[in-house]
Amino acid sequence: MELLENSYFALFVIVALGYMLGSIKIKGVSLDVSAVIFIALLFGHFGVVIPKDLQNFGMILFIFTIGIQAGPGFLDSFKSKGRDLALLTTILILSAAGVAFLCGWYFNIDAATVTGLLAGALTSTPGLAASIEKTSPIASIGYGVAYPFGVIGVILFVKLLPKLFRANISALEKSIESSQSNEYPALHTGVFIVENQSVINQTIGELRIRTMTGANVSRIMHNNDPVLPKSNSILHEGDLIKAVGTEQALKSVELLIGSSVERDLPLKDGFVLEQILLTNTKIVNATIGSLHLLENYNATATRIRRSGIEIAPSPDLKLKFGDKVTFAAPEEGIKRLAQTFGNDDKAVSSTNFFPIAAGIVLGVLFGKLNISMGDGMSFSPGVTGGVLLVAIVLSGIGKTGPIMWTMSGSSNTLLRQLGLIMFLAGVGTSAGKDIVATFEQQGALMFLIGGAITLVPMIIAALVGHFVFKMNILYLLGALTGGMTSTPGLAACDTMTKTNLPTVAYATVYPIALVLLIIAIQVLSAVL
Repeated sequence: MELLENSYFALFVIVALGYMLGSIKIKGVSLDVSAVIFIALLFGHFGVVIPKDLQNFGMILFIFTIGIQAGPGFLDSFKSKGRDLALLTTILILSAAGVAFLCGWYFNIDAATVTGLLAGALTSTPGLAASIEKTSPIASIGYGVAYPFGVIGVILFVKLLPKLFRANISALEKSIESSQSNEYPALHTGVFIVENQSVINQTIGELRIRTMTGANVSRIMHNNDPVLPKSNSILHEGDLIKAVGTEQALKSVELLIGSSVERDLPLKDGFVLEQILLTNTKIVNATIGSLHLLENYNATATRIRRSGIEIAPSPDLKLKFGDKVTFAAPEEGIKRLAQTFGNDDKAVSSTNFFPIAAGIVLGVLFGKLNISMGDGMSFSPGVTGGVLLVAIVLSGIGKTGPIMWTMSGSSNTLLRQLGLIMFLAGVGTSAGKDIVATFEQQGALMFLIGGAITLVPMIIAALVGHFVFKMNILYLLGALTGGMTSTPGLAACDTMTKTNLPTVAYATVYPIALVLLIIAIQVLSAVL
């Protein structure tokens, strides 16, 4: 069909048909957006080609956006689960190398073809480059045989694994939300009578109420006159104070100050409660204490809403772009706070493309670095690894001068999906055009060996991760796709859950897998 010779038309036909196929569910399992690659394989077999530049553009966009999303949680994940994830990745890569070595030795296959099969089974272009460098261009034949199943096999495996382990993704997501709620419990307010003798005639600063209880005093009523608290505010017998904090924090306030009462304290005349949005990049990462709210605005911060979670303010808490801070202040103070904080809804929803472009440029440049590891071994992160690592680091930093290394959730989702469908369409048509011819030329044996190198390590790693490390299935899925260096596999995981746990695990293990795979290929090249 002449229209399909137009690559842009073909791209959107593949995407549309892919989404239609992905919407079909069989026993609760669907391919979702991953189905695009299967349609692309079919189109590729019949000669439809998506330009390599579109594929690479999509890959870079997808990898950068998942890195930006995963960055803030990366360090926490590495600290808490880095050891298990690193061990699991080592097991996976060693298993893959072991299967490749045994097959090469038993069937008397040359080193170039074996290492090419290993790189293709793990869909690793840097691995192929290392194989060709150490052996010969013949490695690309093994890569071409193993690559299609390396793409398809990982997608199918991660799609089926939750069913095989009888894991309920929805229940798991609720459990994660519950654990986050325990980490950031809901905030409440309470009013208490100053009646404990030990606190009467003491200042708030001397009592260290925030430190002792975890609650913030938002108001004091002395002689029926409500005032905003200051560190030198003296508590008199019979005064009422209003505190904001978790249930446990309010219980501590009651033990420290006196009994609670069922009433509210009005704001002082002229004072209002207002939520203000932080969009001024100049004060991002500034602590609340450094703003001197009482001195500069006669204001008190009572609570902060960040990514749907309410946080109790503390002097050392760093403010983040998009925080919604509730202030009690006079109207004039609120106006000045709004100017200081920005309070611009459009700034949160709009997308600044400069950080995206600059971040991708830095990532591509970093990916070009060639790091010597001694004895003739070297390691290069490649475009995928470079862009991913730079995005994680930039997102973790959050801000460099006036530049915000962040994106709104809606912008990130849109760009990630756009990059993903372009990447899957390109990969599929590229692999599909030679899949039948390669299979006929190289025979079933090579194809089966490539399939074994793909599946056996994942089966071993999945069993170890689930039964030995007791790993959360979402982390396990991310670790498997990262260990297999499979971006399409991560794409499949991304459609299975609303959380970013697979992305965080993928980002944690991907660099480890990349280094180990290159070392394994260099070792196999020497021993076969």
